[in-house]
Amino acid sequence: MRRYLALYLPFLPSERAIRSGAAPRDTPFVLVEKAGGAMRVAAVDAAAAALGIPPGLTLTDARARIPDLVAVAHDPAADMALLDWLADACDRYSPTVATDPPRGVVIDITGCIHPFGDEAGLAADLRHRVERQGLSLTTALADTPDAAKALAAFGVRSVDALPVAALRVDAEIHQALRRAGLKTIASLARRPRGPLAARFGVATTNALERLLGEADPRITPRRHPPEIAVETRFAEPVAMTETVLATLDALMRRAAAELSDRSRGGRRFEAALFRSDGHVARLWIDTGQPTRDAGVLARLFRERIDTLADPLDPGFGYDLIRLAVPVTEPLVAQQLELDGGAVADAELAALIDRLTIRLGQGRVRRFRAGDSHVPEQAAFDLPIADTAPPVAWQIPEPGEPPLRPLHLFDPPQRIEAIAEVPDGPPFRFRWRRMLHEVRRAEGPERIAAEWWRHRRGAGMTRDYYRVEDQAGRRFWVFRHGLYGVERAVPEWYLHGLFA
Repeated sequence: MRRYLALYLPFLPSERAIRSGAAPRDTPFVLVEKAGGAMRVAAVDAAAAALGIPPGLTLTDARARIPDLVAVAHDPAADMALLDWLADACDRYSPTVATDPPRGVVIDITGCIHPFGDEAGLAADLRHRVERQGLSLTTALADTPDAAKALAAFGVRSVDALPVAALRVDAEIHQALRRAGLKTIASLARRPRGPLAARFGVATTNALERLLGEADPRITPRRHPPEIAVETRFAEPVAMTETVLATLDALMRRAAAELSDRSRGGRRFEAALFRSDGHVARLWIDTGQPTRDAGVLARLFRERIDTLADPLDPGFGYDLIRLAVPVTEPLVAQQLELDGGAVADAELAALIDRLTIRLGQGRVRRFRAGDSHVPEQAAFDLPIADTAPPVAWQIPEPGEPPLRPLHLFDPPQRIEAIAEVPDGPPFRFRWRRMLHEVRRAEGPERIAAEWWRHRRGAGMTRDYYRVEDQAGRRFWVFRHGLYGVERAVPEWYLHGLFA
C-alpha cells in the first residue's frame, strides 16, 4: 500500500501577487485576463471571495458589486514558477514529487515518514513551512494520488462525501451526473459500473476507481529518483561554509561506501542544500569516468563552489543537505598494469574533470563517431562527460589511403568543375578563384540520402572523388545529384582536404 500527501493552495495566484508586491495586502482585489472579448476575473483573493466575487465574472460586473475593487493582471507563468519552487522545497520530504497545476502538489510519502514520527507529523511540518511563506493551503492523505488531491481541494475528510465535481472528467459529465440525481461519490460508488460506463463514458468509471482506491495510477515525479541518495538533517540551521563542506565530505564517504557495496561508480553527483525558508540550492558535477573516490569528489565540489558566478547564499541557514548519485556505471577493482597505463588514465580523467568544473559544463568536449554514412553526420563532438553509448570508428584497410580527409568543410564549399563525361570525375575545377588541373582521380564513392530520416526528395545522391592536382594537393570533391534524374546539371562541391 502506498500513501500520498496532497497540497492545495486555493489562493495561490493572489498570494503570489501579494508576495511580489503587485497587489495590495489589505484591500480586496481580483486578477483579471482578457477572455471572450472582455476582461474577466481569473482569480480572487480571500477578501474578494468572502464578498461573493467568483472567478469567471466580468470585471464590469464585479465592480458593479464592489465599485472600489482593485484589478491586477493575471500572470499564469509566474503562478507556475511559484508552484515549481514549492515542489522543489517538497523534495525534502520525498524524492517522488509532482505538481498538480494550477494550484496543487502531490507527494508520494511511502517510506518517508520516519524523520517526522508519523504521517501527521510530516503533514504538520509541511504546513508550517508553507504558511511561513504567506501561502494558505489544505492538505490531505490518501491511498491514491487522485483521492488525496480531491480531498485537499474540496476540504472533506472522506471520499464518500466528495461531490461528483471531484471526478477529473469534462464539465458536461458533471452536469449530466447531477441531473441524474448523482451528486456525491458515495451515490456513484453504489451503482453498477457497466451502466455507468455505458451512459457517462469509461473515463468516468476510471476516475471513480482512482478516487475509491481500486486503481492506483501512481504519479510521474518531476525528477527521476536517484539510485543512491544520502542526507543529513540538522536540529538547527547551519550557515558556515566550512560546516556545509564538511557535511558534503561526510555524505560523499557514505555514498562511496554504498557504491562500493554495489560495485558501481558514479558519473553524476548532485548536492541539494535546503534552506530553512524553502529555497533549494543545487550543485552538480559530472565525471569523465565512473568513480567512487570521496577525496576526488570533495575536491571537485569545492572547485565547483569556488567557480560559481552566483555565490551560495545560506540566508538563515541550511537544515537539510542531500547528496544524490543519479547516474552510475559498473566499476570493479582493476589490476594495475606494469607500464603504469592505468595510473596515467586515472590522472587524465582527473584533469578532465577539473577542467570541466573550472571552464563550465560543455566546454571540454570529445569526438564521437555517429551512426551515419553521410560524412558530416558521421562524427560529432559531445561534452566529455556525456554518457551516450559509443559507436565504433571506421578503421581503414591496412596499407590503403584514408577514406576520409582530416579536414571537412561544414557546409561543403561550392566549386566550378568540368568533367570528362557526365558521370566521370572532374579534370579541372576552380576553388577560391584558383584553377586546379586534376592529375589523378579515384572514385566514385556513391552516397545516397538517408530516406528513412528525411521526407521523400529531401536529399540527393552524392558521387565522391579523391583527386590530386598538378601541385600534389589532394581534395575530396563530390557531384551533387545524378545527371538527368535528380538534376539537369548537377553541382560540384569541395568537402574536405587530405593532409
